Amino acid sequence: MPELLKSHVEACYQKAEAFFKRPFKRPSVSFKLRGQKAGVAHLQENLLRFNPKLYQENREDFLRQTVPHEVAHLIAHQLFGSKIQPHGEEWQLIMRGVYELPPNRCHTYAVERRQVTRYIYRCPCPQSDFAFTAQRHRMVVQGRRYLCRRCRQTLVFSGETRIE
Repeated sequence: MPELLKSHVEACYQKAEAFFKRPFKRPSVSFKLRGQKAGVAHLQENLLRFNPKLYQENREDFLRQTVPHEVAHLIAHQLFGSKIQPHGEEWQLIMRGVYELPPNRCHTYAVERRQVTRYIYRCPCPQSDFAFTAQRHRMVVQGRRYLCRRCRQTLVFSGETRIE
């Protein structure tokens, strides 16, 4: 894991401790997050997970905005408990007051959508194509049946796939 990111997490904690004049328990930090999210704070586990690909592609903004965003979730949880809203006023207070950042809920990083395979199923109804996910197709292979809502016949794999 990049030491720069880890040291930035520590700097965010030190800033919060100076602001609130109290210590905060440090989280575990993981660099094992994929997909569209830049970071995730797991409140109960006191864990921060970051997306290495988005970090690499957006390093400066990631350190300036994403790291404090996720740290603020853990700080808010330690200060106010688990009944607060994820991006509620307590979290916003920390973003504005401690980190002097706008309390933006989402990042604006360019995210490539990965291609997915769809498995085409059919029934006797005219023009009836049902695009199944890989998971649903696996369920059928394992013996599960799905019925057409119109004709109530079992959907059957056509042997065709398509990439979306």
